[in-house]
Amino acid sequence: MGYCLGVDLGTTFVAAARADGAQVEMVTLGDRSVVMPSIVYAGEDGTLVTGEAANRRAATSPERVARQFKRRLGDPTPMRLADSSYSATDLLATLLREVITRVTETEGEAPERVVLTHPANWGPFRRGVFEDVPRLAGLDDSVMITEPEAAATHYAASRRLESGALVAVYDLGGGTFDATVVRKVGNGVETLGTPEGVERLGGIDFDQAVFDFVSYSSDGALADLDTRDPKALVALSRLRQDCVLAKEALSVDTETLLPVFLPGRHFDVRITRSGFEDLVRAQIESTISALSRALRSAQVSADELSAVLLVGGSSRIPLVAKMVSDELGRPILVDTHPKYAVALGAATVASMANGTAADPTPVEAAPAPARPTRQRVRAAAPEATAVDTGRPATSVVSKILLAVALLALAVAIVLVAMFVFQQIWSGANPTSG
Repeated sequence: MGYCLGVDLGTTFVAAARADGAQVEMVTLGDRSVVMPSIVYAGEDGTLVTGEAANRRAATSPERVARQFKRRLGDPTPMRLADSSYSATDLLATLLREVITRVTETEGEAPERVVLTHPANWGPFRRGVFEDVPRLAGLDDSVMITEPEAAATHYAASRRLESGALVAVYDLGGGTFDATVVRKVGNGVETLGTPEGVERLGGIDFDQAVFDFVSYSSDGALADLDTRDPKALVALSRLRQDCVLAKEALSVDTETLLPVFLPGRHFDVRITRSGFEDLVRAQIESTISALSRALRSAQVSADELSAVLLVGGSSRIPLVAKMVSDELGRPILVDTHPKYAVALGAATVASMANGTAADPTPVEAAPAPARPTRQRVRAAAPEATAVDTGRPATSVVSKILLAVALLALAVAIVLVAMFVFQQIWSGANPTSG
């Protein structure tokens, strides 16, 4: 039996999933991870090396390495790797070709259908340029869908959603952010309104924020480095990798210690989660604004949403779930592996288009942070546990009766007090009256 393939060519990593009619599962692309880095290295003989092998060579030959080139798709200015020039389209095609080659070698045959994903906020020009990628990679027939559509399809297929149910997809990846509202239709989803997003915002920008904080904390040590010194370049490359690890550590811990190894100097920088959140709060606020615009474009209110689905590796930052929940007051759902949701969804779409129904990896619901107002708690009532305020429910009529009874009691007390006072006054003044 043949199989279908879904591929997520991300800004920072590449993920792929296969579907064979029985189930959807991730394909191992890296040496130590399911995904592989979106990195290309140009060898001296012109050979292009991708993934972790390219990352290992990057430390000693940074001038031969290309990263984050997905952001430059459509840019007519080529990228220089040593003595050669490449477009972003060429480099993305190199990554895709490597994925197809690895999967074909593992499976023993090429996939019957390939579905590729792209950011929802790309315009017609960039989508048109992206269509050249599979052609350059040697694929004659491929399907393209947006990343939020793929993630929502995975969610809809792995959870029971009623027909017509509305879900907002918050997709914060390595290099881009997308906000989309989708409706469950049949076995798939349809997009409502116009997707919104922030094209140049993602995990790599949060990595840069940590790097800038380390630079500020170093009292000029990083700025004084001679970037022509190979040892300095290796130190900076290692530091940037450690900044990524520190950012990821703060998603599960409240603080971390980042070691800095420079030529002739070594020191540590302590970073707290609250400090990191202060560094990225303004950027996350811009994603909340884009999410609100997507809801307005779809003509959907927050109360109508079944849930907000968080996908993308950067959505694991705790501040993201808190700010989204505070803004919308809806249940927050996070995929078990948010980095893989897009690839799994693309494979699900491929299997549906191929006439098979796959059993995708389930999505686990994460408890939403505490709501700041009682109104938002009520808004989440369809899927959230009711909050016990400690006060019994009282109808309007009973409240009115209680008020009347209290008023009558108060009048009676006043009358009794007046009568007692009159008796005391009469006894103290027998000649009065």
